[in-house]
Amino acid sequence: MLLVLSPAKSLDFESPVPEQAFTQPDFLNRSEQLIKTLRQLSPEDLSELMHISPKLAELNFERNLNWQTPFTPDNARPAIYAFTGDVYTGLDVQSLNDADIQYAQDHLCILSGLYGLLRPLDLMQAYRLEMGTSLKHKNNNSLYEYWGSSLAEKLNERLAGSQDPVLINLASNEYFKAINKKKLKARIISPVFKDYKNGQYKIISFFAKKARGMMAAWVIRNRIEDVQQLNGFDVAGYQYSASDSTEDKPVFLRRQV
Repeated sequence: MLLVLSPAKSLDFESPVPEQAFTQPDFLNRSEQLIKTLRQLSPEDLSELMHISPKLAELNFERNLNWQTPFTPDNARPAIYAFTGDVYTGLDVQSLNDADIQYAQDHLCILSGLYGLLRPLDLMQAYRLEMGTSLKHKNNNSLYEYWGSSLAEKLNERLAGSQDPVLINLASNEYFKAINKKKLKARIISPVFKDYKNGQYKIISFFAKKARGMMAAWVIRNRIEDVQQLNGFDVAGYQYSASDSTEDKPVFLRRQV
C-alpha cells in the first residue's frame, strides 16, 4: 500500500531537522532540466506564468538561480520537513517518531511539479512550481505532458511484489491528474472528507486538506496495510459513513469543527 500527498506552496527551511538518513529524489536529473527552463524566465515572466505577486516572483527567480546539485543536508532539506500548509499541519511530522518516519519512507509519496515524486527523506531545495502551471519545456506544453507516464511507472516499481497493490489517493485533483491511471497497476482508493455546514455535509477545502494529512499520519502510526482498516479512521471527529461511501471512495463525515 502506498499513500500519495500533494506538496505545499509554503515551505520551512529554517526550523531544526531531526537527524535522519537522507535519500536523493528519483527524478533529480529531470528536475534539473526544468530548472534550466525556469532560469530563462524573468521575475515578470514568473509572475505572469504562476499568477503570483512581484515579490513572490522575485523570491522564486532567486530560488531558481540558486538551485544546484549535488543535494546535501547543507543546501537541501528532507521533503517531509520542508513542506508546511494545511495538509502538513494535519500530518504533524514532529509528532512522528523515528520508526514512523522510516515506515513513511516506504509507504508515502509526495507529488511535485518540479521533483515528480518525493519520498519523505528525499532532499529537496526550495522551489515553486505547481503541477497545473502551463510551463512549456522542449516539446511539452505542460508539466502533465512532461511527466507523462513516468510517475505511474515509478509507483508501480514501489508497489512491485505486493499481492494486492493499492494506492491511497490523498492528493488534490491538480496533482493526482499527473499520474497516468492507465499505466498504474494498482487499485486506487480516494477517501473523501466532509464537514457539516449550513444543514448539509460538504467538502470544505481547508478542513479536507488537513484531514488528508491526518489520515496519512494515522495510517503511518498504525501501520495500516489493509484497505478495510481505513474505515476505522476516527481522528478529530471524523467517522466513516457506509451509506455515503462506495468501494473505492470511502466517505468520512464530521459534524463538529
